[in-house]
Amino acid sequence: MAGEDRVLAGGARYIDFQTEPSRYRHWKLDVAGDVATLTMDVDENGGLFEGYQLKLNSYDLGVDIELADAVQRLRFEHPGVKVVVVRSGKNRVFCAGANIRMLAGATHAHKVNFCKFTNETRNGLEDSSENSGQRFITVVNGTAAGGGYELALATDHIILADDGAAAVALPEVPLLAVLPGTGGLTRVVDKRKVRRDHADYFCTIEEGIKGKRAVAWRLVDEIVPNSKLEAKVAERAREFSAASKRDGNGKGISLSPLTRTIDENSVRYGLVSVDINRAARIATISINAPEEAPPSDIDGMIAKGASFWPLQVARELDDAILHLRINELETAMLVFKSHGDRANVLACDAFLEANKAHWLVNEIRQYWKRVLKRIDVTSRTLVTLVEPGSCFAGTLAELVFAADRSYMLIGQKQGDNRAPPTIELSAMNFGPYPMSHGLTRLQSRFQADPSDIERAQQKIGEAIDAEEAEALGLVTFALDDIDWDDEIRVFFEERTSFSPDGLTGMEANLRFVGPETMESKIFSRLTAWQNWIFQRPNAVGEEGALRRYGSGQKAQFDMTRV
Repeated sequence: MAGEDRVLAGGARYIDFQTEPSRYRHWKLDVAGDVATLTMDVDENGGLFEGYQLKLNSYDLGVDIELADAVQRLRFEHPGVKVVVVRSGKNRVFCAGANIRMLAGATHAHKVNFCKFTNETRNGLEDSSENSGQRFITVVNGTAAGGGYELALATDHIILADDGAAAVALPEVPLLAVLPGTGGLTRVVDKRKVRRDHADYFCTIEEGIKGKRAVAWRLVDEIVPNSKLEAKVAERAREFSAASKRDGNGKGISLSPLTRTIDENSVRYGLVSVDINRAARIATISINAPEEAPPSDIDGMIAKGASFWPLQVARELDDAILHLRINELETAMLVFKSHGDRANVLACDAFLEANKAHWLVNEIRQYWKRVLKRIDVTSRTLVTLVEPGSCFAGTLAELVFAADRSYMLIGQKQGDNRAPPTIELSAMNFGPYPMSHGLTRLQSRFQADPSDIERAQQKIGEAIDAEEAEALGLVTFALDDIDWDDEIRVFFEERTSFSPDGLTGMEANLRFVGPETMESKIFSRLTAWQNWIFQRPNAVGEEGALRRYGSGQKAQFDMTRV
């Protein structure tokens, strides 16, 4: 099943983010022409851990892993789908939200990563709507509470059954002493434009809001009697399909299972490898360039399918980041390295740029954008080392600009006859891969003087050596062979000695220079505060609301406002 708790030969356990529809336990995916239906029918005995049941379509990380997989497959495997209907397979309940027993018993680290992945999945729905033309309609047939309503908020259109019982609610504050941490508060006011005073009332009542008031307050788009519900869903699906910009002619490609080997200290894919130094608390992620130029045309790309280099690397890197996030909690630092011919990397970039109007090329570019965003919000120190043999060019150069620190070798290492390393920029560094706040990584880097971006853009197509890269502001430090090993070692030792909490806060504050968007608010504001609140005794203490929920005992709060 999705999120299955697997065991390595040595006894170590890990959560697997890989799944596919035949293994789903909580979702059903059906495709009929240009409309797909995602039905949430959670197996209450299918939780990731023991100690709770997923009743009333409540969910844990495993449920969301399946949803993320389904949304990804709809984009790549079903180019003809223009509308996705999200609904419940249970009577009189849409989704009760994140499972409370799971939240009460989970470690803080697991809650953090659960909230972060759920946020990324919700953002993925909106990204699909905006950039792939797959519009989402939610049918709320009963109660949509907490994370259940937050899922609906991430879709384009919410239809609420008008039966006197169906309602939407964000009851976290009055019930659990936490808050809607997967985008609920932000989407209510920023996306649906609910008035602040109405939102305040809505978020402080347990029973939620239904019927005409839900429409008047913009919490849902329309209410429909049960007798007319299916006809209205079909009508809206036709309207959304007609307005969709999705132009996915032909067949999709199969997202075949990743080739992957996990052992105690490494993860090996076809093009990406992860080596974990547990004593140093460092994971090194190495990416291999393609060994050949890309296909000459679209047909050749489609024939390669999931093995097309840009797509394969994106999928492997995505899985590696998720694995490290949730299964390697003591890892302090991710070090990015690359190997191979940068000309082949740039040739793939040129192919993606020349064919960006094609639906599959668009999906690959959008996927790279999402993978890089996932790296941006990963709470580990990010370091990129540009050494002889590196191929940080174009798309892969984004890993240099995403890093908290980047180091580039001047010249060659003694005894190494490989050419000195260079960086090369492409069109992909100047628009296609914005961060969560809407700026490219170079725009975010050069806030003080935007003309620095113009100087960098003039270097497209040129091999930039270490000293020039430092002068252009593309790397943090350029070091010669004499200083390289010592400088890197001292930095690694110092960085891994700092408080992980202090580093997480510092890095998250420094990475997103510039304006805010709804998406960046969800990560930088809501997630941060939700994670903090989840540590407070008022929520998770022995007398806290999460612990006492359902016991008949009232939570006892420390009433100090801090």
